[in-house]
Amino acid sequence: MALDDRTLTALRDDATRELPRTAALRHALHRVPETGLDLPATQRLVLDALADLDLEVTTGRALSSVTAVLRGARPGPTVLLRGDMDGLPVTEDTGEDFTSQHAGVMHACGHDLHVAGLVGAARLLAARRDEIAGSVVLMFQPGEEGHHGARLMIEEGVLDASGERAVAAYGVHVMSAGIPTGVVACRPGTFMAASDTVRVTVHGRGGHGSKPYLAADPVPVAAEVVLALQAMVTRQFDVFDPVVVTVGRIAAGTKDNVIPDDAHLDATVRTFSEATHAAVPERLARVVEHVAAAHGMTATVDYRRGYPVTVNHAPEVDRARRLTRQMMGEAGWVDARDPVPGAEDFSYVLQEVPGAFVFVGATPPGEDPAAAAYNHSPRARFADEALVTGPAVLAALALDRLAEG
Repeated sequence: MALDDRTLTALRDDATRELPRTAALRHALHRVPETGLDLPATQRLVLDALADLDLEVTTGRALSSVTAVLRGARPGPTVLLRGDMDGLPVTEDTGEDFTSQHAGVMHACGHDLHVAGLVGAARLLAARRDEIAGSVVLMFQPGEEGHHGARLMIEEGVLDASGERAVAAYGVHVMSAGIPTGVVACRPGTFMAASDTVRVTVHGRGGHGSKPYLAADPVPVAAEVVLALQAMVTRQFDVFDPVVVTVGRIAAGTKDNVIPDDAHLDATVRTFSEATHAAVPERLARVVEHVAAAHGMTATVDYRRGYPVTVNHAPEVDRARRLTRQMMGEAGWVDARDPVPGAEDFSYVLQEVPGAFVFVGATPPGEDPAAAAYNHSPRARFADEALVTGPAVLAALALDRLAEG
């Protein structure tokens, strides 16, 4: 049975009343950002914040995760809510009065809001425990920024933490730009890209820069590879199922008049479907190796898989749209037109469990969403007011799905 307007209004109002406490936790987290899989200070703040909520709490073995199970008053299915915990190796330049105290590390992607928001959702749900038939797993996850933390937590059993497999999973990501504060944006199907990395080494033969014909110069071959890869993505793949290849680093040589033995390219590869994600490595390697061969050289391709495509399940996006509009009004929801080329390791969860991953606008007050500093910028700032929408939407999704039985 779907949640009624009265319940949804109460969730929104309670999240608003909780905002000072939720924001205070967010500020505490923001001051002590940590990167990777080992986040002891962050983990301690999470454990302390959950201590009064009567939850079944466990911590990770391979990473400093926190898993908490909230049991309802009656038996029923399990849903999972996730918040990622790690920061980025970015030096903060926001001027916030709660700026990072850890040199060279910053919550530049809003994960401090994700953690505080998930704690806020837990409080909303704990206050309604008597109305819940089932369980909610709270997944506090390190290592989203390239460390596959969600996959590791799945391997450690987070999807079955309540004693049975979760039937649905939901996550929120705040955006410092692009979306007005508190507005939720999402789309069914592909929502975020798969992200892989590739290192190419063109093997030549060094020599004197004045006599390239006596050497095998890998530098122009590497330049040709860059251009050939751009032709590949437009000529070998459907324009409506695109591939993005960006070569972000080229390295070769030591001096202007010395032809090096090797040239190196590092690139990121973004794809938007499982079929294309599967096809790219072979085609990319073929282009690279044959360009090198055309010049009498060889090339080595080290292709490394990153995160899979993030695919939202249409019925769960419909649920998120309905609940958000009921709570926040019609203007509180935007149907995202296109997928986002960024990647997200909540994709691992959505490969296993139906669910939805949504964006929540957190553009700072007084700033234009089209011009504000974007996530990952050292100047990215996030509005605390997003900590009303995020927790309320997460709690509503959990309650509405559990009410289905």
